[in-house]
Amino acid sequence: MENFVLYEEIGRGSRTVVYKGRRKGTINFVAILCTEKCKRPEITNWVRLTHEIKHKNIVTFHEWYETSNHLWLVVELCTGGSLETVIAQDENLPEDVVREFGVDLVTGLHHLHRLGILFCDLSPGKILLEGPGTLKFSNFCLAKVAGESLEEFFALVAAEEGGGDSGENALKKSMKTRVRGSLIYAAPEIVKGTEFSVTSDLWSLGCLLYEMFSGKPPFFSETVSELVEKILYEDPLPPIPKDSSFPKASSDFLNLLDGLLQKDPQKRFSWEGVLQHPFWKDALRGEDSGWASEDSPFSRNVMECSGPHDSRELLQSPKNGQAKGQKAAHRLSQSFRLENPTELRPKSIMGGQLNESIFLLSSRPTPRTSAMVELNPGEGEDPSSPQKTSPLSKMTSGHLSQGALESQMRELIYTDSDLVITPIIDNPKIMKQPAIKFDPKILHLPAYSVEKLLVLKDQDWNDFLQQVCSQIDSSEKSTGALRAKLNLLCYLCVVATHKEVATRLLHSPLFQLLIQHLRIAPNWDIRSKVARVVGMLALHTTELQENVPVIEAITLLTELIRENFRSGKLKQCLLPTLGQLLYLVATQEEKNQHSRDCWAVPLAAYTVLMRCLREGEERVVNHMAAKIIENVCTTFSAQAQGFTTGEIGPVLWHLFRHSTVDALRITAISALCRITRQSPTAFQNVIEKVGLNAVISSLASAICKVQQYMLTLFTAMLSCGIHLQRLIQEKDFVSTVIRLLDSPSTPIRAKAFLVLLYILIHNRDMLLLSCQARLVMYIERDSRKTSPGKEQQSGNEYLARCLDLLIQHMVQEPPRILGDILNALANVSGRKHPSTVQGKQLKMCLPMMPVVLHLVMSQVFRPQVVTEEFLFSYGTILSHIKSIDLGETNIDGAIGIVASEEFIKVTLSAFEAVIQYPVLLADYRSTVMDYILPPLVSLVQSQNVEWRLFSLRLLSETTTLLVSQEPEDGDEEASCDSDSSLLALIRDELLPQYEHILMEPDPVPAYALKLLVAMTEHNPAFTRLVEESKLVPLIFEVILEHQESILGNTMQSVIALLNNLVAYKDSNMQLLYEQGLVGHVCNMFTETATLCLDRDNKTNTEPASTLLASLLDILLGMLTYTSRIVRQALQVQKSGSRGDTQAAEDLLLLSKPLTDLISLLIPLLPSEDPEISEVSSKCLSILVQLYGGENPESLSPENMVTFANLLMTKEDPKDQKLLLRILKRMVTSNERLLESLKNTGSLLQALERLAPAHRLRGPWAGISCALFQQRAAAQGIPELPPYGIPCCGPSHKRVTGVKLYPC
Repeated sequence: MENFVLYEEIGRGSRTVVYKGRRKGTINFVAILCTEKCKRPEITNWVRLTHEIKHKNIVTFHEWYETSNHLWLVVELCTGGSLETVIAQDENLPEDVVREFGVDLVTGLHHLHRLGILFCDLSPGKILLEGPGTLKFSNFCLAKVAGESLEEFFALVAAEEGGGDSGENALKKSMKTRVRGSLIYAAPEIVKGTEFSVTSDLWSLGCLLYEMFSGKPPFFSETVSELVEKILYEDPLPPIPKDSSFPKASSDFLNLLDGLLQKDPQKRFSWEGVLQHPFWKDALRGEDSGWASEDSPFSRNVMECSGPHDSRELLQSPKNGQAKGQKAAHRLSQSFRLENPTELRPKSIMGGQLNESIFLLSSRPTPRTSAMVELNPGEGEDPSSPQKTSPLSKMTSGHLSQGALESQMRELIYTDSDLVITPIIDNPKIMKQPAIKFDPKILHLPAYSVEKLLVLKDQDWNDFLQQVCSQIDSSEKSTGALRAKLNLLCYLCVVATHKEVATRLLHSPLFQLLIQHLRIAPNWDIRSKVARVVGMLALHTTELQENVPVIEAITLLTELIRENFRSGKLKQCLLPTLGQLLYLVATQEEKNQHSRDCWAVPLAAYTVLMRCLREGEERVVNHMAAKIIENVCTTFSAQAQGFTTGEIGPVLWHLFRHSTVDALRITAISALCRITRQSPTAFQNVIEKVGLNAVISSLASAICKVQQYMLTLFTAMLSCGIHLQRLIQEKDFVSTVIRLLDSPSTPIRAKAFLVLLYILIHNRDMLLLSCQARLVMYIERDSRKTSPGKEQQSGNEYLARCLDLLIQHMVQEPPRILGDILNALANVSGRKHPSTVQGKQLKMCLPMMPVVLHLVMSQVFRPQVVTEEFLFSYGTILSHIKSIDLGETNIDGAIGIVASEEFIKVTLSAFEAVIQYPVLLADYRSTVMDYILPPLVSLVQSQNVEWRLFSLRLLSETTTLLVSQEPEDGDEEASCDSDSSLLALIRDELLPQYEHILMEPDPVPAYALKLLVAMTEHNPAFTRLVEESKLVPLIFEVILEHQESILGNTMQSVIALLNNLVAYKDSNMQLLYEQGLVGHVCNMFTETATLCLDRDNKTNTEPASTLLASLLDILLGMLTYTSRIVRQALQVQKSGSRGDTQAAEDLLLLSKPLTDLISLLIPLLPSEDPEISEVSSKCLSILVQLYGGENPESLSPENMVTFANLLMTKEDPKDQKLLLRILKRMVTSNERLLESLKNTGSLLQALERLAPAHRLRGPWAGISCALFQQRAAAQGIPELPPYGIPCCGPSHKRVTGVKLYPC
């Protein structure tokens, strides 16, 4: 099955995300829609209508898949965005562009109507642009076959998916809202409720043409009722472009719009009128003739359909459907009509289910919202997705098979960089040759340049060749003649470097003459120059015809080398030419793809070259022979096969290992690599002769090219199975390969990944060793380097392909590992003494759990590994661990205590890694609650301290995350069920253990309290469970135990819990007061506020501020509660009833110690934290209302300075008013405070300044004046200031001691 790589996000709807993707192994880019399964009817409809349509103006459907959570639709990629985006960006389009776009719209819509398909919801958002500017129809979710009922089809698909027809009528009813398209482009008859037709689609076409030109649709309104009114009764205004520089609409365009936007469908243009309209300027002539000759019957028949057909009939009997008003439907593909919806299924059901990982993320997608996708205008209102089935029923294996995976891997063994060709002749790495020069003065023929030779006429070329041949063939033996001949040969060497010249010379009589002179030349100077000319011709020619005597040349050179084998100098002259001729023949034979007898190389040539490789030869000769083998064996030809002998591998290896010249070593190992490509036994012979360890040690070479070729050789060995079992068991080999991932060379890292992939495919146990050697870290590093968005170099592209395959394989391993572990644990479940076989199975499977931990900690693997199936399997393993903890199962004797504890620790750590990413929990909320939390709750009761602590921490953090997440639309019912299950689980299993848990040492109480905090925040009714479970006294005991560490985690959690208990409206406050709530709050508040106000200790300021905010909320809740009780008592007293006020007086007396906090609340009023400042002022206000000036330190000099500064700096009148009321209540209820006020000038000055500023505002002046009069009376001032206003405040109640009475 095909796999895809996902790139950036290119569109998004409410339940759909569109990605740019690529089919793996190709460069074919596609658009991939990832849709929630609740959209199955729409997607099924899209597929059934388009899966056989191939048209230039319709987005091509490729295939679709179903995974456990989504439907995946693979369609043609349109890179130009949507027509809606174009209109929004340009505001309006010129009429010529409207015509060009309109031709595409008409052509595509006309083709659909000829097929009997009505689009039904034509809008700019559903028209996409191909790169060159071609418009294409997309999103056929609401399209249908003419005459059918889309509601019934949707209901039928949903009913089949649900497994029955019992709720079909209800389904049909629910589907009505799903088939409504955009009202803005709907025809009047559609608004009235009639069925869609060809003419209604043509109305929508007119709306699109109108909007393209004017930038807005012909009818638009913010309200539905007004929009309907306009569509039914108003005529559209003439389209006017927004850009005034654009010309007005032509008369032809206005006439076309008028014909398409006729409210009466009978008067509206038909296809004939549209296609023949002069506006198109004959651009639709072909479409016009096609309609006139073929489709007029269809048009009539669709018009004459009396009403919608029954979708069940249409699906079950195509023939009956044709009989009902669709006589011309022989053009309608029968694929539109299904005998049963299950016939049209995504590949995941027809060919095996898939995991989401069939679509591999190339990297983190880069959102791009320029082209939003719109599947359905009513997507946000869709009913909830079908309930999830058991996770076991969704266990899938939708990855590449091992055979398909290895097939792709074999394509990656050899890369272009492994098969680079460099010249044999004149190669400076082998031997530096002096530059070739010639003297034109003694050339005895025109010294034509290459450029001149290329333009010579045939006669001139023939004359030139005749002169060359004549001079070379000259029998004169004088010194001058020989010098001239050598000079001419040098000239030929120079011009032969040009490919076209070399090709013409090679196929001329000159080549035959050169061969003769190789044999008969009077001295070796001439022969060596002739050989060099032949070599240059062979190097640079571009073709080889059969009539060229190249084999004769090879034979002659072989004989010359053999006859003069002891002459190293002659071999250095002749070997390069022999090699270039061999390579020329090999490339030509490979190009022609079949062997030719005329190019059969004599065996003696191979023998001579093998002799040149042997030990004892000069290094230059060794290098030339190795280079010849390297180049020739790059080709797949008969000439390359001539080197595949049993001794070639060991000879090249010996050359590689014992040479001191790096260039020769690289050539030797490269030649071995290429001959192994021809015959893997070549490298096998090396391993068998020198030993595997010696070969593996060569991977540590300091030469990058050597490392690259060695990795290629090992990959080739593994791919064909030679020494497979030995290699995959060799830990040193695996460790050495992993170390190569530190290499700066991209090809080396890519090949190392490929070698590891072969090993991991055949030996899963090595995955543990690889993960421990940081393989996952290397994968993450190189995944970032190959991420899209950057320009990819060829090396990075190769690395990305190798990584993709490795990641894809490794993603498949966690389900297998978990499956093996589950099988092993299931076999010993309930057994105290596992058998030897069972113990062996446990020893093999359980140590693999760290692999799962490594993968879930990786950002590359985590999204693909953590699935619903993974979490289900994980929860089942936790259930087995629970059995082990309870002693029902015993594995210690089979694997040892240390191994058993390590397995449990790693298992718990794996889930700890998962919960670091809350989005994973949100996706599988029900699975986590149903399968993972219950065994975690049981493990909290474990006798093992470490497991108990670990489990409680996981339970606490998981619960906090789960209850804080809002359920998605449509998931409320499932979420409610999960919450109820969680509540029952904690109530029945966990709360009874809290008495013991809360008394344990830190950090156990902190985690236990954190869980209670999360539950009481999410579900206030849980507070009743806390009270019923008699946890309140334990909470205060925790406070006593940990009060010395006010900023510790335990105290933070207990304060947060107290806050939730106090905030709950039905909380039993009396129980809290009985346990000493007031005293504890006073102590904690005093200590925390002191830390916050300590300017010298900035270390604890931030955590103390957070804690103080919670304590202020608790204090405010307590004061609000007290105030409410007192107010109720006063109301009873005022009404004359004989109600008992004793409870209120007792509460006031009990809460009186809170007045000590006034001296701390006042310094908190100017706090920079607005929350602390606001809540402090509220608490202070209620305290002085209840107790007046009971605290003698309320108006200390420091506090009065604080009040003065606040009155002058507060700009909000409400804040000033609150401060004045607090001050008034203090000084009017306590004469001592009034005396303190007299002696402080700063506060009085602030009040004096404040009074004139508010002279026209009665309440403000009244409060200020009341305070000022107190001061005036005390100082003996007889009159009020001229700006004073008498204050007549309302009567109020005053509390003294524990009695309530009017002032």
